[in-house]
Amino acid sequence: MGSRVSLPPSEEGHIEFKSRLLSSVHLRPERRQQLVAQMKSRLIEGGGVAVYVLGVEDDGTPAGLTEVELEESVAVISSLAAECGARVRRVERASTEGGIVAKVVIERVSTSPKSHLTVGVAGHVNHGKSTLVACLVTGERDDGTKWLYMDTLPHEISRNLSADLHFTVLGFREGRPVFLRNPRDREEKARVVREAERVVSIVDTVGHEPWLRTTIRGLLGQGLDYGILVVAADDGPTYITREHLGVMFGSQLPVIVCITKVDKVGRKRLEEVREEVSRLIKRVGRVPYQVKDRSDVDVVVDKVNPVVPIVEVSSATRQGFDLLYGLLSSLPPRPKRVNGPFLMYVDRVYNVEGAGTVVSGTILQGTLRSGDALLLGPDDKGSFAEVRVRSIEVHHSKVEEAYAGQLVGVAIRGVPQGSVRRGMVLSGSETRPRAVRRFDGEFVVLNHPTRVATGYEPIFHCHTIAQSVKTFVHENGFVAPGEQGTATFSFKYRPEFVREDDVFVLREGRVKGIGRITRVLEDS
Repeated sequence: MGSRVSLPPSEEGHIEFKSRLLSSVHLRPERRQQLVAQMKSRLIEGGGVAVYVLGVEDDGTPAGLTEVELEESVAVISSLAAECGARVRRVERASTEGGIVAKVVIERVSTSPKSHLTVGVAGHVNHGKSTLVACLVTGERDDGTKWLYMDTLPHEISRNLSADLHFTVLGFREGRPVFLRNPRDREEKARVVREAERVVSIVDTVGHEPWLRTTIRGLLGQGLDYGILVVAADDGPTYITREHLGVMFGSQLPVIVCITKVDKVGRKRLEEVREEVSRLIKRVGRVPYQVKDRSDVDVVVDKVNPVVPIVEVSSATRQGFDLLYGLLSSLPPRPKRVNGPFLMYVDRVYNVEGAGTVVSGTILQGTLRSGDALLLGPDDKGSFAEVRVRSIEVHHSKVEEAYAGQLVGVAIRGVPQGSVRRGMVLSGSETRPRAVRRFDGEFVVLNHPTRVATGYEPIFHCHTIAQSVKTFVHENGFVAPGEQGTATFSFKYRPEFVREDDVFVLREGRVKGIGRITRVLEDS
């Protein structure tokens, strides 16, 4: 609860002033029916949000509540909200001479799945990734500062370099973008989720080489439907461009290439970069296709994967943005295991006041509901703990259910924050997940100064897992660059939850190889 509360104007239609609410009075059937109808009206007036100010008279004069009266009044509001398809989002409070005055914000809960895409944006540092994303979600032109909408950590701002994944949202309604008026405002993100018919979750990754492991986490661990590779027209493809493209193609991710900063170069230079990008795409057996107008969008929209659309854009002039919106509003989501048992890899862990331990990640399969009993693990010994879901949010919009493919924040109870780490999974109890230490995999060596041999200990990336593995290469005992091989891998420090067909990346500084798990092994 906050320490201050500002009273809203009483003439606004979604505001309701109450001195107090008593369960013995206001939850009686006839009175309850009246209050539910009143609350539904307030929610309609507020576009899905209503505000109840407690401890005041009808004219807004503070009267005050005791702690017990406030707790009972909020409980009554929660009960009424449940009948309206809403729930209490937050409570702000302040002390007055007469007692406590509180503002209770309730929000309608989304109960039906929407069309949803998750898109990851990658590319070399200073090629314009964060600026592109910021201009996409706001509908604004770049004035040289729009990257600040995405880079929020102090050292990112001071160095003008992203150092962690950043998440934002773009909506579409009737094919038109629903923009964020303030991309830093959580309430704005929640509004876009409520209003949009299609929600596009955007993962802005890191372009600087020291944080390559973070970019791999963004590309492998977020359940992406599509990847956008950004290449600056003035710089062209770099070795980091090739690293990111290799991870995208190696994980079979459908890719769109955006050539940015086209306003900074002439026609000849733009043609050179376009040709260089096309050669990279052809080298891995895919088909480059330049998207010049809306008819090209219609041609490629259901062929992205064998076909790689190339869109030329400028964040300064917004050239090409209409084509990007056309693609993002029309691309089909990749198939999801909506009906399978619930599974989500933990990406981030928070301690949120009033909610406790909160984990975030992308739902890989199944459906999640408030109140569900789940298993969380594995811990260092390979065990899983029982937890229960307290609440769910999609881009700060509270929902009762979430579905495969959605980026979610999940408040859980049953374990302290300190016992939860990135790389763990939340799973349905019926799945009986099992941690493993060893597995077989097939892989291709993309880049290595000599060769990958038995005894090699790279960092293994899979979903949000990042851990050293020991390698026992089959057959000749080594695999040369450009060759494919098979090996048995064993986690060096603790067991993890992995499954057959999971894609993995082997990294030692740069990406050395990419592969697929073929068999999980029993501990010997």
